Amino acid sequence: MTLFDEIRRVVEEGGRAVVFTVIAGPETGAKLLVREDGSIAGSGPAELAQLAPDALRRGRSHVLEHEGRTIFADVLGPPPRLLVIGAVDTAEALCQAAKLLGWTTIVADARAAFATRERLPSADEILVAWPDEALERVQPDAGTAIVVLTHDDKFDLPALTGALASDAFYIGALGSRRNQERRRERLLEEGVSPADLDRIAGPCGLDIGAESPAETALSILAEILAVRAGRAGGPLKEARSRIHPEPEEAASGKK
Repeated sequence: MTLFDEIRRVVEEGGRAVVFTVIAGPETGAKLLVREDGSIAGSGPAELAQLAPDALRRGRSHVLEHEGRTIFADVLGPPPRLLVIGAVDTAEALCQAAKLLGWTTIVADARAAFATRERLPSADEILVAWPDEALERVQPDAGTAIVVLTHDDKFDLPALTGALASDAFYIGALGSRRNQERRRERLLEEGVSPADLDRIAGPCGLDIGAESPAETALSILAEILAVRAGRAGGPLKEARSRIHPEPEEAASGKK
């Protein structure tokens, strides 16, 4: 099977991978395909595989420098997915914002009266399902962000427990600090480790004074983007790193 066939197979199966092409330096023109599971194909330098996790997390094609080579990293895969648990007003606002970025949006709620097309016109998919069932159907991967909006333990706890068992790159939960502490205690009682709990962004969102559903959605999505880019999410005027990382920084993972 040729490298082109391997790439076509990844695309047809909806998989995620990176094609590294050396565009300057030793072995110019060599290509290496690195799949999400770490398997490789092609004639490019095998050590480029170590750059794949960061490239997949960034989710967009880019140029980088590595060991005297200039490399084009072509990221393959479906657009990021946003899974929202809880068909409340903020869910529709989140879907609207995510659609502007070209993301796939999914909303799940066990309450059929809430999970309707009238309430969620911007959702690509609406699931009338309990959180565990929704997670089983969606199968969150490293390109998925999960936001829990339900404010109810019978939804929140299974949603967060299931989300933590997935490879989702972001897990957020709406609610006050007091609710987050109570939720944390309940999850600890259910056997969730403190390390896993630290994966939960709760209260989710950046501190921009958000109050309305639209403002809250903007706050949450901004945090999701910051996590995906490996950034702190603070004001640019206070940032010590470059706004756009130099190729050397992108290659090394420095921010």
